[in-house]
Amino acid sequence: MRYIRTVNYLDGLNEAQKRAIVALDGPVSVLAGAGAGKTRVLTTRVYHLIRSGVHAEEILAVTFTNKAAREMRERVRAMLGDDSPGSSPFLATFHGLGRELLESYGKVIGVPRFFSVYDRDDSERAVAAALKALDVGAKELSPRAILGRISRAKGEGMRAHEFYEKYAKNSFGARVAAEAWLRYEKMLAAEKALDFDDLIALPVRLLEEHPDIRERAQDRWRYIHIDEYQDTNELQERLASLLAAKHKNLFVVGDGDQAIYGWRGAKMENILDFEKRYPESQTIILERNYRSTKNLVDAANAVIEKNKNRKEKNSTTEREAGEPIVVHIARSAEDEARWISAKIRELMRQGAKLGEIAILFRTNFQSRALEEGLLRAGVPYRLLGTRFFSRREVKDALAWMRLATDLSREVDKLRAASAPPRGIGKVTLGKLAAGQREQLRAGELAKVEQFERAVAELSQVADTLTPSEFVKLVIEKSGMRRALLDEGNEEDRGRFENVEELASVAARHDATPGKEGIAAFLAEAALASDQDEMDQNGKTGVTLMTVHAAKGLEFDTVFVAGMEEGLFPHEGVGGDDDRDEEEERRLFYVAMTRAKERLILTLARVRKIYGSDCFAEPSSFLSDIDSALVLYDETNGEEVIEA
Repeated sequence: MRYIRTVNYLDGLNEAQKRAIVALDGPVSVLAGAGAGKTRVLTTRVYHLIRSGVHAEEILAVTFTNKAAREMRERVRAMLGDDSPGSSPFLATFHGLGRELLESYGKVIGVPRFFSVYDRDDSERAVAAALKALDVGAKELSPRAILGRISRAKGEGMRAHEFYEKYAKNSFGARVAAEAWLRYEKMLAAEKALDFDDLIALPVRLLEEHPDIRERAQDRWRYIHIDEYQDTNELQERLASLLAAKHKNLFVVGDGDQAIYGWRGAKMENILDFEKRYPESQTIILERNYRSTKNLVDAANAVIEKNKNRKEKNSTTEREAGEPIVVHIARSAEDEARWISAKIRELMRQGAKLGEIAILFRTNFQSRALEEGLLRAGVPYRLLGTRFFSRREVKDALAWMRLATDLSREVDKLRAASAPPRGIGKVTLGKLAAGQREQLRAGELAKVEQFERAVAELSQVADTLTPSEFVKLVIEKSGMRRALLDEGNEEDRGRFENVEELASVAARHDATPGKEGIAAFLAEAALASDQDEMDQNGKTGVTLMTVHAAKGLEFDTVFVAGMEEGLFPHEGVGGDDDRDEEEERRLFYVAMTRAKERLILTLARVRKIYGSDCFAEPSSFLSDIDSALVLYDETNGEEVIEA
């Protein structure tokens, strides 16, 4: 193991953090508890490598969201200053890494240099079209369920034909999924597109089947860092292992106690069993919590230590005890929302900032009552889940951009031709796709030719404009400005502002003009996560989101609504399957550790679920918290507002 002399950038770090940063060679596993400063460790280690003589471009760091990757990139850039002119580490998400590998080397497995990426909505629509072609209605088998089955199979490294051969004879559902997958793959190929799962599965196939390319990639990135390693699935772990196989410099950071994505294929064992796969590795545990007060840290420890499938780790903090954890029992979901809204108003009067308050919930249906309560109380909020890049007008503009860079994209042609509406319908486009242009009436043909001219003009300049310039031109040439701003109503003007915001987002890629920069921007749009919505939405307000979406974030004040048995922990867990119950407990641990100063837990005695009133008992998780750390608030909400 090689170490170099520490210098002032290590000042202020604890001993465990320093050991992680200066361990340069060989596999290293860092078990980082909540609030333990893992991002600082990762970014400082990257800087430390460069200061020790490693070329910046030989360093790879992978995380799970664009937001986290951007923050890491900005921190590293700020630390480097002018130390590394002309080169920089490659910091990206797993999907961003996969895209880079395929763009660089994918030609050998038939991946075009410029491919588009289907987001989940695109994929779901394509699967729906495949099911329709198979004469299977959505009521029989939902496109989302079929896509989930395909996604899980891809995550295990399975191909469409292998799935068909293995499962098609098992049941009606398996046969439909297999046949839909085959059709779905043909649609992707016709559109020169890949989906999220392909961005991991295809690079793994590429590296496994082509040793020469594998060695080039290994020598390109000699030092590899993987964040949130407990969230990696089988293929992501294989990709990391393939890249690190030659030089063995694999540095992984994770926390088994925050493993909450088992339902989508994540394998917590990747972090728990790291030493078994790499016997020569060293493990470093970061236990000091810099985020939360002592009361919050002690309560979270008490909850998570009930799990059996974990590595021993006990978070500590040097912060003061802080406020007790507040628990409020409401009569109904509406009363719960009213009380939370009133409590937020009280905190606002005390000087709390809205942007530092979050309301977390276990399942999406809970948001309705919470939103209504905030609206009635006049409390501004933002709901994560309707992503910026998923808005209709934004997807319209993206369709124009993809079509202008690849004229063969029929799906985008269909969308762009009607965004904004210009009198070109599906029948007309169907005739064009079938080569029946001569069957168009004169009026139809004129509209089609006008549309085609606009696309052709955009296509001609795509090689020279920066991505932000290209977005601005798309807004003009497509007619979106005229339709939304000049002729639209107030709602349309708001939609136009969203389209305009695309130019600001695209400007991140202006350093790479032409189709390459545009393709990078389009890939970012397709791979955006819910957390990226926080960056796009300039509105300041209380943040509403599921606990799953909150992972990696922190707030001064965190409300966790719906602390009822059967809701959190969610019904269906427990019984003979302790793994599910432990994942629910980890999910609650994640919710608790988002809070820096105060944690407020609420529940309703009666909650309407699927149209019926359900009487609930308090969550069993509440009994895990020492009663000395808890304060029960009996106010009804109206009193707080009047105070």
